[in-house]
Amino acid sequence: MSGILFIVSAPSGAGKTSLVATLIKAEPAVGLSVSHTTRAPRDSEVDGRDYHFVTAPAFECMLEQGAFLESATIYGHQYGTSQQWVTDQLAAGWDIVLEIDWQGAQQVRRKMGQDTVNIFVLPPSLDALGERLRSRSQDPPEVIARRLAAAREEISHFVEFDYVIMNDDFDRAAQDLASIVRAERLRLRRQLARHADSINRMK
Repeated sequence: MSGILFIVSAPSGAGKTSLVATLIKAEPAVGLSVSHTTRAPRDSEVDGRDYHFVTAPAFECMLEQGAFLESATIYGHQYGTSQQWVTDQLAAGWDIVLEIDWQGAQQVRRKMGQDTVNIFVLPPSLDALGERLRSRSQDPPEVIARRLAAAREEISHFVEFDYVIMNDDFDRAAQDLASIVRAERLRLRRQLARHADSINRMK
């Protein structure tokens, strides 16, 4: 049985990375797709774990070869998801999470049809989002200002998603995300595929 492709999107600072990390620890057979990027790594980031850090020419070469399931330029840096890796993992039965923006989500839906589960994480308010961005101490004030300016546009696309999680309480939001994964695994068509032999014996 093939795995499920989950898309998790949110404005920067809404908490999607922490929520997904908690999900990966809690749920078996869920893997995180590691994007390629031309951005320089931050101090705490490790190549191959957080991102595949590549040069701009290398990224452009992959783009020309059609290697990406989705790609985007964000704040001057390029990001892309390996289509082959995702396809292979799903075929092996792994559920895969993509942490991508709403534009990337649209690209994936166009290529994968409707066979995706789309989740949008909302911050409790724009003020709270600004506080979270400043408390991370990762970006200079001008970058934070750009992220906040872009947040309104990003948030306006939440209506394109299947599920919305309000991250005003992290533990509850993490439980909500895990609940979505578990519920999607229990959908009729997936249970029929997973337990076909047992179900047929009951008929």
